Amino acid sequence: MRPACWRHHSCGPSGSSAPGDCSSTRHARGPANTAVILELGEQLVALGVQRVVMEATSVYWKPWFFLLGSAGLECWLVNARDVKNVPGRPKTDKLDAVWLAKLAEKGMLRPSFVPPKPVRQLRDLTRTRTVFTEDRSRVKQRVEKLLEDAQIKLSTVATDIFGVSGRAMLDAMVAGERDPRALAALAQGRMKAKHDALVDALSGTFEQHHADLLALLLATVDHLSTQINELTARIERLLAQISSPDPDAGPGSGAATPEARAQAQAASLPGGLPGLIQRLDQIPGIGPTTAQVILAEIGWDTRAFPTPAHLVSWAKLSPRTIQSGGKNTPGRPGRATPGSRESWARRPPPRPRPTPSSAHVTGAWSNACPTRRPWSPWPGRSWSSSGT
Repeated sequence: MRPACWRHHSCGPSGSSAPGDCSSTRHARGPANTAVILELGEQLVALGVQRVVMEATSVYWKPWFFLLGSAGLECWLVNARDVKNVPGRPKTDKLDAVWLAKLAEKGMLRPSFVPPKPVRQLRDLTRTRTVFTEDRSRVKQRVEKLLEDAQIKLSTVATDIFGVSGRAMLDAMVAGERDPRALAALAQGRMKAKHDALVDALSGTFEQHHADLLALLLATVDHLSTQINELTARIERLLAQISSPDPDAGPGSGAATPEARAQAQAASLPGGLPGLIQRLDQIPGIGPTTAQVILAEIGWDTRAFPTPAHLVSWAKLSPRTIQSGGKNTPGRPGRATPGSRESWARRPPPRPRPTPSSAHVTGAWSNACPTRRPWSPWPGRSWSSSGT
């Protein structure tokens, strides 16, 4: 059940009504299914409503945004941070809808960037590929944890235990091979020079229980790799499809819809979108996969961002400005969406706070604590890893 509120002017032709009486407010509440949303769109159009404002909440805004937009209404998606109500007042769904309507009526909102359909489809594919890649990394970490449990130190010798040599050894261990020398003989390339180190690293307590778990984890890694390759192929096909001109589009139909305009602009680029990805690939630090993510997040029509500073601010790469008493303090950048910044402009992780046991050894405790304990001739409690 989703609430809705709309305000419209209802002054008579004589203009005898006071300015405060010209606006009327109506409320509605119903299930978020297609028939109800389309019926609401017809009612709003009949009342003369032109603009619909909705708060960005997960994926629940999408049916309202696109179905009401298909009814001829101008839909605005606004950031939840920009539409917070006055503190101290009650908060309900109905009051939130009224507050959104009032802010829209006063012109105090700005719409968020909602790309056209081709960009959204490309974004779905790239974000799904990112999720699968992260899942595969977690499974690989579980494999290494399993090997450590069996006292197999393969990661100390091999840079990548899922390389050609490492994967051959893992498959042989699943098949029942336990001899460290036989496993080390499977090394290829530069790994052959580390034969003695491999023998020592592969000498452990690997049992059938570990082999069964390792077989399941390796099958999961292979399945995720297959899905990632399939998504990459779909992304490349979609880029080529968007770049191809539509033969059914007439000379004046290119600006009919945002989707048609986006496809026409992609087709007008030199080499299409694949050519644009090749040019982005020439930038140091950006590969083909990252270039695909950039196109999926910001699109290929950058007119939505008036200046490069607007794009940097949208990607949450610029610090917030905090000014008080004539003093400017740079604030932390805001939280970005999962794909707009994390894939192509990762921030370094925050410096971890030292634990009491490690701080006394490294001397970092004085910098970690906000206050320092005054000196005392009596010995205090000693911190150690054992907790005594």
